[in-house]
Amino acid sequence: MSDTVTSRLSGFHKLPLEERHAQLARMFRLTPEDLAQLRGVDGLDLGLANQMIENAVGTFSLPLGLGLNLSVNGRDYLVPMAVEEPSVVAAVSFAAKIVRESGGFTAEADDSMMIGQVQLTRYGDPVEATEKILAAKEQILALANSFHPSMVARGGGARDVEVRLLPAPEGPRGEPLLIVHLLIDTQEAMGANLINTMAEGVAPLIEQVTGGKVYLRILSNLADRRLARAMCRIPVPMLADFEMPGELIAEGIAQASRFAQADPYRAATHNKGVMNGIDSVAIATGQDWRAIEAGAHAFACRDGQYRPLSSWYLEEGHLVGRIELPMALGTVGGPIKVHPGVQVGLKLLRANSVRELSMVFAAVGLAQNFAALRALGSVGIQKGHMALHARCVAVTAGARGDWVEKIANLLVKAGHVKVEKAREILASLPADEARAATGTTG
Repeated sequence: MSDTVTSRLSGFHKLPLEERHAQLARMFRLTPEDLAQLRGVDGLDLGLANQMIENAVGTFSLPLGLGLNLSVNGRDYLVPMAVEEPSVVAAVSFAAKIVRESGGFTAEADDSMMIGQVQLTRYGDPVEATEKILAAKEQILALANSFHPSMVARGGGARDVEVRLLPAPEGPRGEPLLIVHLLIDTQEAMGANLINTMAEGVAPLIEQVTGGKVYLRILSNLADRRLARAMCRIPVPMLADFEMPGELIAEGIAQASRFAQADPYRAATHNKGVMNGIDSVAIATGQDWRAIEAGAHAFACRDGQYRPLSSWYLEEGHLVGRIELPMALGTVGGPIKVHPGVQVGLKLLRANSVRELSMVFAAVGLAQNFAALRALGSVGIQKGHMALHARCVAVTAGARGDWVEKIANLLVKAGHVKVEKAREILASLPADEARAATGTTG
């Protein structure tokens, strides 16, 4: 497969599912087994599911869509997104199209540096204990790396030791917390298991060196040494829509960004929009989306107030968007090599490294955020969202096939997107049309 794959698939959403599959099969050389995964014919095997978690009783499916039009650092990406919420896939595709026409996203990502934490107590004088730990740094690093020689051979492994002294939460009478940070380059892995192994492995040595007692030994999900960043610049006139000039929409987006910067109540919802996109891609590619969420929200309040992960401002006739957040991802480990659906998702995404994957994730988050703020700063979020939500309402009411779209359009036109209204519309159809609309016979 060459790198000439385009993410600009005009009219893709109008194609029947079989034609979408045929197009993807040609573009990505998908095997019959890959297509069976997409069709849900060969989902996650129950026996495999039983090995992945405890008390397994079945499997659970989500819709899998493709985010289109994404261009990051001059390369096109089709983005697999597993999500149940209407408008997420459409929003990221639409936003990415606008950014694409403005030159695309630029992005960068740090190396895969993660933190293992070792909590030391009963250590005596904190200054002396810190000095002893730092004096034994090379010994600690060598011991940590002895637990994962293959990682070291690939160029990763434990890199540094830091000591943090934190005030006792009980107040001055309590023992200050002494925390040892083990900085570990996890390469292509998210790294949770290897970090925990190293942290547990060096704990006895830290106790021996200091005479203290170690309790917790575990990774931190605030992966602030492993950040991903993306940005875009959109000429203001390109934002014109909803019968509104680009200047007015750009100002609305910038004002929404100011609101989120100042108010944690707004910032929480702002960041939820960012994570709508990121979580969807994370699930489709087998990432630990809970760790990504935890890291993102912890990073958002790093200065003492919860703030937005992205910002938007006007500069020299352009709307500029930027995002920065921790991105602890993996291309190996966990369910990535086990789950057949994840393998298809990664095949479609075509990221060649975990750093490239992180840059795509950051761009998706910024695109999703742009789409939400564009609507919020102009006509409101409900107009576009309700049009897509109407399809789910139509299905719930019993509509099937081509009639889903027809009933959804009638609901939006009526301005009443409710199941009872959809049922009322179905009931008003002539008998033949009603049977066709609901897929019933007789």
